Amino acid sequence: MHSRLLTSLSRILLVGCAVGVGASSMYGQSSTSTPPEAPTSRIDVFLGYSYLAPKGSVATPQADGTTFTDSYSSINAGAIGSVAYYFNKYVGGQIEYANHPDGNNDGAQTAQAGIIFRFPVQGMTPFVHGLAGGVRLGGPNDEPFAAHPYTWGPALTAGGGLDYDLPFMNHRFGLRLFQADYEYFHANFGPEVYVGGRANPGNARLSTGLVVKFGNITPPPPVQYACSASPTSVFPGEPVTITGTASNLNPKKTATYTWSGQGVTVSGSSSTGNIDTASLAPGSYTVTGHVAEGTKAGESADCTAQFTVKAFEPPTVSCSANPSTVKPGDSSTITATGVSPQNRPLTYSYQASAGTVSGTGNTATLSTTGAPAGSVTVTCNVVDDKGQTASSTTTVSIEQAPPPAPKTQTLCTIQFDHDKKRPARVDNDAKGCLDDVALNAQRASDATLVVVGNTAAPAAEPAKGRHHHEHMEADLAAQRAVNTKDYLVKEKGIDASRISVRTGTTGTNEVDNYLVPAGATFDTDVTGTTAVDESTVKPQARTAPPAHHVHRKTAVHPAPGATSN
Repeated sequence: MHSRLLTSLSRILLVGCAVGVGASSMYGQSSTSTPPEAPTSRIDVFLGYSYLAPKGSVATPQADGTTFTDSYSSINAGAIGSVAYYFNKYVGGQIEYANHPDGNNDGAQTAQAGIIFRFPVQGMTPFVHGLAGGVRLGGPNDEPFAAHPYTWGPALTAGGGLDYDLPFMNHRFGLRLFQADYEYFHANFGPEVYVGGRANPGNARLSTGLVVKFGNITPPPPVQYACSASPTSVFPGEPVTITGTASNLNPKKTATYTWSGQGVTVSGSSSTGNIDTASLAPGSYTVTGHVAEGTKAGESADCTAQFTVKAFEPPTVSCSANPSTVKPGDSSTITATGVSPQNRPLTYSYQASAGTVSGTGNTATLSTTGAPAGSVTVTCNVVDDKGQTASSTTTVSIEQAPPPAPKTQTLCTIQFDHDKKRPARVDNDAKGCLDDVALNAQRASDATLVVVGNTAAPAAEPAKGRHHHEHMEADLAAQRAVNTKDYLVKEKGIDASRISVRTGTTGTNEVDNYLVPAGATFDTDVTGTTAVDESTVKPQARTAPPAHHVHRKTAVHPAPGATSN
């Protein structure tokens, strides 16, 4: 009997393994990816084939006072069905009915209930169970004795098995690769002869079949929470908003939100928090958000978001001048263009290495009055309301001042009041002055000389003679100028072409001497003189006797009574 029990058990295990391998192969052909996790069922209904191998005997009393002992045989044909209701993912209650008829009044029917434990894994569900109930058991039937009638008695079952999830209809079907149980039966057939006795067989039961799954007790997905900061980088004083996004919340429950952060105060009790960064130092900050709809696992979640407070950036400034080159005394406009990265208010100031600069806005004026020729450096300064500064420079070139236009120089003056008889004669007293005139002319070889003769106005006289004396005065002034030029040419060797003669209106008996440098204009510098026509006024020798009163047709009339030295 033991050999038959082992042989049958081996057959059942081989069949179960073959079916499991075939199902696995079929599943593998249906998809090359990892199979999705099957839902955890609420109710499992099992229907299948069952093999029963009892080990035990019945001692039946005989009429002759002896006892006949007969042993149970294995029952190859059987059916089994069970319903398991799970309270959670792992524990449930189970009822089971199994029928193993033999046809010889020695079969067994069981109806039991108990507890079942399962351990779902990917694609497989191992389980163990313990059952208690009743068994309707018949006795062994060996002719010529009468069969023992079916009798109800207690039954106990302990065992386990392995279910394989089939990839059909969202894993609602499974294959029970095997269910292996040990069962204990007790039956009391009574004291009757031929049909009495007691049976206490221990049974090995092997089953396989199809599992149909109903319902779903997979726990809801855990609450998830994600946070984000906007913006992620700010300057002190700029607001930051933290937004939390929760998923897998139960719409029937009310979620609560809280915010926290090290060194950060977050206001708000909803999924949005606000941060005032005015008092925050530059650096990185982390804010933690918490959402909860209950106290159980999976009913709350945390999230974090980061933001950065940047240090205020200093302003920048550029500086330009227009025009960049000026003449001495002219002005230039200085333009400063300041930029604050945070649009802070800016204040401008200026300094100049020469001249004066004025202005407080983004433009200023550089005055070069009194500044020497060359480059002037102008510094443009800007400061924001946080005390951060920036500077930039520009240059203005002051042109070299042109040399002043040459001017006619006044030299010495010679007098003609000593020789009353020869009022136009250049006497010895004039030598010192004219030596100096000649020396100036020699030093400035490109200069010219102008000698201007003058005469004093005569005393009042009748009108009929006034015109005659005025004409004589003009002639005397011209003669004095011509005589002075003659002295400079003959006595001092000055080229006659360098000397011009003119008459003036000073009303004095003298000759004024002028040095006219190259580029100077005598008529501009000295006004009121008249050029002498040297073709009509001839020079007089210094030793010539005094001239008589003779009317000449010349432009010069010597004064009456002029004498020579």
